[in-house]
Amino acid sequence: MGLREWRTLAVRGCRRARGTAAPVITLFGIDAAVLLSGAVITETVFNLPGIGKLAVDSVTNADLPMLMGVTLVAATAMIVANIVVDACYALIDPRVRTS
Repeated sequence: MGLREWRTLAVRGCRRARGTAAPVITLFGIDAAVLLSGAVITETVFNLPGIGKLAVDSVTNADLPMLMGVTLVAATAMIVANIVVDACYALIDPRVRTS
C-alpha cells in the first residue's frame, strides 16, 4: 500500500527544496539593490517623482544635505533587506545559528 503520493511529495520533496532555497533568497536581497539603483534611471528618464529623481536633483543643485539624506535612506533600505535575507536563512536552514 505505501504512502500516498501527496504525502511522499510533501515529506521528501520539501526536504530537498529547503536546501536549494538559499540561493533564491540571496537573489531577492540583491534585487533590492538593483531596484533602488534602477529607480534613479527610471525616474529621471520619465520625470517621475521619487527618491531616484530626488537624488539626481540634489546632485544637480549641489544640495549636499539632501543627497546625504537620500544616501542614508538607500543605505538603510539595503541594511534592512540584508537583515531580512539573513533571518530567512535562519528559518530555512537549521544549520545556520542565530546568535
